[in-house]
Amino acid sequence: MNRLESSSLFQLTSMRFRLFLREPEAVFWTFIFPILLAVGLGIAFRNRPADVLQVGATTAQLSQALAADKGLTATTMDEAAGTRALATGSILLLAIQRPEGIEYKFDDTNTDARTARLLADRAIQTAAGRREAVRAENQLVHETGARYIDFVVPGLLGMNLMGSAMWGLVFPLVEARQKKLLKRMVASPMPRWQYLASFLLSRLLLLVIEVAVFLGFAGLAFGVPFRGPLWELALLCVLTSVAFSALGLLVSSRARTMEAASGLLNLVMLPMWILSGIFFSASRFPAAIQPLVRALPLTAANDALRGNMLQGMSLGQLAAPVAILLAWAAAAFAVSLRIFRWR
Repeated sequence: MNRLESSSLFQLTSMRFRLFLREPEAVFWTFIFPILLAVGLGIAFRNRPADVLQVGATTAQLSQALAADKGLTATTMDEAAGTRALATGSILLLAIQRPEGIEYKFDDTNTDARTARLLADRAIQTAAGRREAVRAENQLVHETGARYIDFVVPGLLGMNLMGSAMWGLVFPLVEARQKKLLKRMVASPMPRWQYLASFLLSRLLLLVIEVAVFLGFAGLAFGVPFRGPLWELALLCVLTSVAFSALGLLVSSRARTMEAASGLLNLVMLPMWILSGIFFSASRFPAAIQPLVRALPLTAANDALRGNMLQGMSLGQLAAPVAILLAWAAAAFAVSLRIFRWR
């Protein structure tokens, strides 16, 4: 047996790696779940022809004018029936003929209804003889990088890096503390830092497989672009994993039971699932909480991953999110090593 294989750090890291692979649930949530989620979202938000919107009209003449627009399909109904159809979602808009003109009844909080209002008015005005003052043409563009699946893949990657790093660190440490294994480890001649480092090293080994499988699938199945240098993308993934491993170490520093650890994990991760822009842009939240949103490590990770993959930004251009991730990693490691409970 050579010197490397006989070292306690090598043995501990190998053990952590093998234990992970023997857990089907951990393998599923780390490798299979993000791919299934990407497939579902990619199908749901795939590029497709514009929807034909259902509208109603109180006269046959209005219905004929509305149906002339390819984006609308119109049904003739009286106002009472139209109001019921609006309430049940059967139509998005009702065009009502009044003596003084046309009245549109619709829900202005519904995006499709607002679109139907614009299309309906254009169709009716055109049927009445209106001509465009300026000729306009459409040039349709469907570029990779601008699709929803392109936006969501870096978010799913950041979410998966957070989950696998924190769950993969917290539960084994708390379980070892609960079974008095940490107490035995600290009594052995093995340096304490090697025991904790074995968790981090095993995470980095799994990180290579985790990122390669997911991004390889996203690139092959959906054509998700990789416009930045791949080595910088790899570095961002490592930095993200290290930052969340540090948070996982902090969460597990004092927890004595699995229930307590689970509660702390949810307390830490749930706000980031909601606020950090996994499935939609974090800029949608009010300006008053934007400083908090931008300071979250998952927001920084998602911004950095999207900047690299979709915009081809360099590490220098991503200095702000990188600095946030480094700050979280350094602060969480420093605090956790100070307060870590071995017994």
